[in-house]
Amino acid sequence: MAVHIRHCRAGILQRRILKDLFSVSGLCLGVLLVLLLVGRMLQLRDLFLALNLGLADLGRLFFYMTPFFLLLLLPIAGMLGVFLTFLRMSTDRELVALRASGVSLYELLPAPVFFCLALTAFNLANGLWGISWGADQFRGEILSMVKTRTQLVLQPGVFNTDLPGLTFYAHRVDNQAGDLESVFVRDRTRKDMDATIVGRQGHFETDSVRGEILLQLEDGRIYQSQGDRFGVLKFGSYSVRIPLGLLIKGYDPAEVKARDMSWSGLSQAEDDPALRNSDRGLFYRKVVTEKQKRLALPFACLILGLFALPIATAFSGLKQSYGLVLSMGLFLLYYTLFSVGVSLGESGTLSPEIGLWMPNLLFLFLALAGIRLAAREKTFGLVEWLRHRRIFPFRGASPA
Repeated sequence: MAVHIRHCRAGILQRRILKDLFSVSGLCLGVLLVLLLVGRMLQLRDLFLALNLGLADLGRLFFYMTPFFLLLLLPIAGMLGVFLTFLRMSTDRELVALRASGVSLYELLPAPVFFCLALTAFNLANGLWGISWGADQFRGEILSMVKTRTQLVLQPGVFNTDLPGLTFYAHRVDNQAGDLESVFVRDRTRKDMDATIVGRQGHFETDSVRGEILLQLEDGRIYQSQGDRFGVLKFGSYSVRIPLGLLIKGYDPAEVKARDMSWSGLSQAEDDPALRNSDRGLFYRKVVTEKQKRLALPFACLILGLFALPIATAFSGLKQSYGLVLSMGLFLLYYTLFSVGVSLGESGTLSPEIGLWMPNLLFLFLALAGIRLAAREKTFGLVEWLRHRRIFPFRGASPA
């Protein structure tokens, strides 16, 4: 009977800890995500202003950008959740009461370990599939908005010169379907050629691969002038390509970035022998580094969470605000080491497998050593030195 009661109490305790972990981490994640999205919005302000987006459009674009930021934010949110939860328990002497009732620190581990493993699994899935999905959706949404905007600026019977180097005219315009009749286009985007294109009808399409808007013309002629030469070509179907660089600034969907590629795309690029020598191997190194990044950061959720637990118990009595500063500083130390590994990996100075996993191994060692010391109610010498020097204000004189 006593064993059953003890198991019931242990289950209640684990659920209580899990509830605190998810609530604190969720709050931290939400705040950090909003800050990063606002910063990204400022970087893409030219794009958003050019498209004249509403709140609903901005909301969708921000949602598609979220997976990219979650790869970095989930480790720090998990670390903050574990640190602040156990710091509160330690400061409120809950850990002292639990130890007095015979509950060791090891018996408290299931809840934070399960929590960190859940974050690791979610972030791993996010790195393998979520990031590329978000990037593809963001790209497609931008192309769709630009296509709609391009259709709306064309008015029937009016010469439109809003696009640099291009002049459009259509006798009839269906803005909803994107269909045009009796179309005239003058193309001066190329320095050595001036082309006038006339088509019986046309319609707008998008090329998501090249990141361009296409005006597909049918049954017409092209009048070309190049220097002293003049030519006329008849066509059944012809595409006038409108690069998004002519429409908006601050975003180029035609640019291929390793950070936006899917896991299968990264693997294919890594196995491509031609990519190793192109551009001095820079893009290849970015691909290899990106693959390791999407594996190392998810496992950082588990490692940093375990690392935060003994640190929280060691700094018993520390105010929550100073605890937040301390945990952010420790994560900054981790991220600095991680960023150095990324830079060395992309430059070819150090293997990405070593550079990106070394911070994880270092913090894992510190986490396991710290948990062992905390279970014996001891701390690192550095923590004792900080308490003695009163670097941080504590409520109590000694750790729990």
